[in-house]
Amino acid sequence: MKKIGAVALMFGVVACVGGGQEPRQIDVSNSTIEPASSLVNNIDSLLMKTGPSYVTLVVHDSSSEEIARAENLMTDAVTSGSGFVIDPSGYVLTAGHVAMAPGWRVEARGPDGRSYKGRVVKLLKNNDLALIKLERTSGLRAVTPSDMPCLKVGEGIFSLGKPRKSGDTARLGEVASMSFGRSVTYDDFGYPDAMVLKLETRKGESGGPVFNINGDLTGMLVSTLSDSSGRHLNLAHAVPTPDLARFVCGAISCSAKWRALMSTNTKSCPATRVSRQG
Repeated sequence: MKKIGAVALMFGVVACVGGGQEPRQIDVSNSTIEPASSLVNNIDSLLMKTGPSYVTLVVHDSSSEEIARAENLMTDAVTSGSGFVIDPSGYVLTAGHVAMAPGWRVEARGPDGRSYKGRVVKLLKNNDLALIKLERTSGLRAVTPSDMPCLKVGEGIFSLGKPRKSGDTARLGEVASMSFGRSVTYDDFGYPDAMVLKLETRKGESGGPVFNINGDLTGMLVSTLSDSSGRHLNLAHAVPTPDLARFVCGAISCSAKWRALMSTNTKSCPATRVSRQG
């Protein structure tokens, strides 16, 4: 566990993802703050919009596949986490420390309970990002990236993910800051900066999408923050959409919305706060 000033990072790289075929149920959690009323009142419709883009992931080490095929066995899962579809052809984004290595095999579970096979096709360790290509996409829908990457302090957001030993969860929270102000490294991974969110994340939610109050993508979860004693601070880091866009558009042919985000930078976002009138 790596310390960053007075806090330490814990990463959701080991989660138990079941292989059932039943439609997904998403529990809503808002236990840490009082979220924006517009977010609470509209969460059902927001989940209808965003849920089909969210997948849970189990990653297998492909280096042992030849032996496994010879013995008619499944290779053991190495990591698991969360992710989301970013392109209709089946590309999925997740955290690099979830995907681990290019070429590794992935099992994704969609909103209707169906499983999808895929591979890790690209990894960027210094921004903790990975791109996965699924073999098919029926029943899945790509996220819509927000064209306004700057969020105000206190603005409502929500995430989708699967915490360890729990079911799929929507976390309601708010923006604490658009910049952490320093780089973070852990093992072979890290990121140059991150959004700071008031969000009660846990292991297994790394790679999950973060949405604004309109249901548009505004970031990707990469870590949950703890103090030096390991106690959760109910804060999380997320890679903002401009960093996601530069990674995506450098790897595949991306949409106009993704391309427009490439030239933006959240470090220059004004530190304005949401008005709490009324």
